[in-house]
Amino acid sequence: MRIDGTITKIPASDSLQPQATILSTATVSSPPNPQQAPAGPRLELHDLFNIAQWQDKIPWKRFQDGIDIHRLDGDGITGPSTALMRIHKGSRVPLHVHPGREHIIVLTGSERDQHSSIQAGTLIINSPGTQHSVVSDDGCIVLAIYESPVQFLQDPAK
Repeated sequence: MRIDGTITKIPASDSLQPQATILSTATVSSPPNPQQAPAGPRLELHDLFNIAQWQDKIPWKRFQDGIDIHRLDGDGITGPSTALMRIHKGSRVPLHVHPGREHIIVLTGSERDQHSSIQAGTLIINSPGTQHSVVSDDGCIVLAIYESPVQFLQDPAK
């Protein structure tokens, strides 16, 4: 089921605790081909490149001054995580290092670091050991997928 501007978490079983807030629910029907593997836990994000139009539906939490986060998977403390991050106009993520890979897709707006400036629709993959700080002059929302939590080299403003 496609529902634009929604986040849908479809657990494979009751034993899984959802990490994302369900903004809309969908039912899972039998796969078209019964020979396929059973469905596992699933999170569907629709209409991501129009997120600016429905960002107010997301239950953002303050991450640090000028930056909001909505965790989709993981806790951000141990192991891999996936999150939507909203960086407000003129805000900065302090200098940090990535112990594991980080994948960033800019969904709206733009951001820049010491390496480049990236616009909406751009994918960046930062390798382990990458260090940078990020600023958004006009504000942006990104989808961040990372193998392990970042280590801040400067104190983040709380």
